[in-house]
Amino acid sequence: MNEQARAETIARLEEERAQTEERLKSLREALKQEVEPATDEGYPDIYEREKNLALLQRLEQKLESINRALRLQQKGNYGICERCGQRIDPERLAALPDTTLCLKCKQDIERLARRGVVAAE
Repeated sequence: MNEQARAETIARLEEERAQTEERLKSLREALKQEVEPATDEGYPDIYEREKNLALLQRLEQKLESINRALRLQQKGNYGICERCGQRIDPERLAALPDTTLCLKCKQDIERLARRGVVAAE
């Protein structure tokens, strides 16, 4: 990955981090509201709250992934697989700029997770 592409990817990560942080802030505010179940509606507020909690968890994971990629960039290791040390395909980085694993390692981890050997990333 050339320097211009790397700089664009990092800028995209920074922008994505800001958007994710804003979405997290908004979602946390929404979750602070009290849930009042309506007996005739089948608790739609509780369903919505559970959905928002799941989204909150996913956004927190995404933010951590973005921050990890940015830390690697600061150390000069961005674009290098954390597991095997090989370069991550530039096309993969373009599609998933917060990835820290090459495709092979990611597939290996997912395969092991399906077998219950390790927790998925």
